[in-house]
Amino acid sequence: MDIDNIECVSTSDGLDDEIPYHHNLNHLNHHPNNPQFSSSKTHNVNVVVPSRLNPITSVHDLLECPVCTNSMYPPIHQCHNGHTICSTCKTRVHNRCPTCRQELGDIRCLALEKVAESLEFPCKYTSLGCLGIFPYYSKLKHEAICNFRPYSCPYAGSECSVEGDIAYLVSHLRDDHKVDMHSGYTFNHRYVKSNPREVENATWMLTVFNCYGQYFCLHFEAFQLSMAPVYMAFLRFMGDENDARNYRYSLEVGGNGRKLIWEGTPRSIRDGHRKVRDSHDGLIIQRNMALFFSGGEKKELKLRVTGRIWKEPPNSDGSNAYIPNLCS
Repeated sequence: MDIDNIECVSTSDGLDDEIPYHHNLNHLNHHPNNPQFSSSKTHNVNVVVPSRLNPITSVHDLLECPVCTNSMYPPIHQCHNGHTICSTCKTRVHNRCPTCRQELGDIRCLALEKVAESLEFPCKYTSLGCLGIFPYYSKLKHEAICNFRPYSCPYAGSECSVEGDIAYLVSHLRDDHKVDMHSGYTFNHRYVKSNPREVENATWMLTVFNCYGQYFCLHFEAFQLSMAPVYMAFLRFMGDENDARNYRYSLEVGGNGRKLIWEGTPRSIRDGHRKVRDSHDGLIIQRNMALFFSGGEKKELKLRVTGRIWKEPPNSDGSNAYIPNLCS
């Protein structure tokens, strides 16, 4: 669904930082120097490791599934000849060993599972700065929340699977999604929609703001809430949650002598767009109120949303003051 007319006025404050050079991290998991993703076609538990090889690396090769090349976690299955496969791929290959074509059955490779318990490996995001060493069975859990893991594209208008660092995602949003880029900590948007009753798939991310050396995503969308159409605006921080808490923002919409004001902390893009939306963590405008702000004309929506971003001053102990989100 398209917006009929959008006007954006961003107050410049001289913070015209250029977007830095970046690297796409889409193929990070297949880096040739990362032992977790080395490839091995034959997986025989009884393989004797040559003395010239690193035993840890060789055992790790044994823990790599020959089908999906991911690390295997219990239950690890094997055929009668000792070739191993992960539980997910066992179903995909129709219970037939991909190495020798023998039937897999329900044989567990308990020896390999036991060996894995005694191993420790570095996080797969070592090249991005993570220095942690973890037991094999804890490594996967850590990597799911590692602060050095790549960020997912925050664009809300489509299901985008692109991942990368912040610099790469900023360029991706600008070049591939054609998102407007502005420098400044204040904004003024005017939204015009000829048919305010249409809310299906009305999801937009309008602008990325660059201020205080950081990037922020301003979202505005319409959706059904308890069978009633509502409009919602909110801000997300392009970085981790701990850094997001250093900033605050306000949003204001009004008309006909009335106004709504929202003040809160931007959510990190680590939180998915739908998660933020469904938590109602932003400025929510009921359709009747939105039409009232539009001048009472029920045939056209005209909303002007203004706002600003500021940096939260630290307390005397170095921490940042926390103020609950407000909606009035």
